[in-house]
Order: sequence, then C-alpha cells, then structure tokens
Amino acid sequence: MISEVVRFLPNKSIPELFLEGNVIIPDDAMGMVIFAHGSGSGKTSQRNELVSRKLNENNIATLLFDLLSEKEQESDRQLENIICQVPGATFNKFNISLLAERLSLATDWALKYPKKMNLEVAYFGSSTGAAAALIAACKFHVNSIIVRSGRTDLQDNHLFQQIVSPCLFILGSEDKRVININKQTIKELRNAEEKELKIVPNCSHLFEQVGCLETVANISIEWLKNHFNH
Repeated sequence: MISEVVRFLPNKSIPELFLEGNVIIPDDAMGMVIFAHGSGSGKTSQRNELVSRKLNENNIATLLFDLLSEKEQESDRQLENIICQVPGATFNKFNISLLAERLSLATDWALKYPKKMNLEVAYFGSSTGAAAALIAACKFHVNSIIVRSGRTDLQDNHLFQQIVSPCLFILGSEDKRVININKQTIKELRNAEEKELKIVPNCSHLFEQVGCLETVANISIEWLKNHFNH
C-alpha cells in the first residue's frame, strides 16, 4: 500500500499558496477516487475520511485534499466576521470556478502519478464540491462521478450537456430541497452515459444519523466496482 502526503502548487510563483492532500493506494487498486469536499470542510473531514477508508478496504485508491490553501481558508474566516460590512464580498469556499480549477489540478496530478500508472479516476463530490466536480468533468472524461448531497444548482446548466461520464446521485430522504435540485440536474445531463439516483431513508443533508454514511460508502463501493471493472 502507498500512503503519503502530497502538495499541489496552483501558482508556482507563489510557493506559499499550496494545497495539501493525502493519497492512499491499496495493493491491486482498481482505480482512484478524488474527493471534492463541501464548503467549510477539508481533507480531514470525518465524513469523507469514513467513506475513503471504506473504499481503501475494497481496493479503491483515494485522494483527499484541501481545495483551498491555508491563506485562503484564513481569508474566509476573517470575512465571516465582517461580511455585513463588505457588500458583494465572496467567500473562496463558494467560488465554484476556483474549486473546479483546484480539482482539475489534482486530477491532472493523479493521471500522471508516477508511482501507480494507469489508474482510472472518479470523483466523489459533496455539497459545493459536487458542483466543482461536474465542472471539472467537462474537461476530464473521468470514469464516473458520485454526488453526495450535491449543490448542483451552483453550476451553469449549459455545462451539464458537456458531461458524458456516468453519474450517481446519493441523497438523504430528509434533504427535500436538494433532492429537487438534483432531479433537475439529472434531466439536464442529456449526454451522460448513465444516471442513477439513490435516496437513503431517514437521512439528512450531512448524513449525520447513525449508519447513514456507512450506507453512502456501501452504495459508492458497489457503483465504483461496477464502473472501474467495466
């Protein structure tokens, strides 16, 4: 098994603006999943770490990384304290184009990763990270995309027609508004090779209830095994 910390430089002229991630590649890995977390989360998200661990146990490699640098995260924290005084200010964590650029950077790295060649790449996008994953998928024909509680309304609808990768949407039954958003997104994905919607009973947006995230992981594992081995 390969387990290491990696760094990405979005701007090589600004070395302090780096993104850090954790990559785990089990022996005989069938593919790699890159996580795109939601706003206010990061590579140490307990929710994504749980899903990542379950994937690793099933011979699926994972890359968990911060979409924002420490400096950008600190800027967001400071803005939270003065947002009422700064009309029109935008948090980095809600800048979907920026998040998509960062995910594209990580995808390019994964596809060229020297220690484990020829691994297909899939995305696991949560909340705002799901919107970033769908944008990045317009550039990379990834193996597939898993969307958990995706805020897919934060992306321009015209981009959906560019996505051809199979897409799986996982939602909690209590997350009514986002269910409606994702159903509309599925209609817009006219050129995706496959579209599937899974609604997990008695679960909320964050899948905080007992056993809900384990169900998300199991659904994801079954989907990924079918598609990485396709």
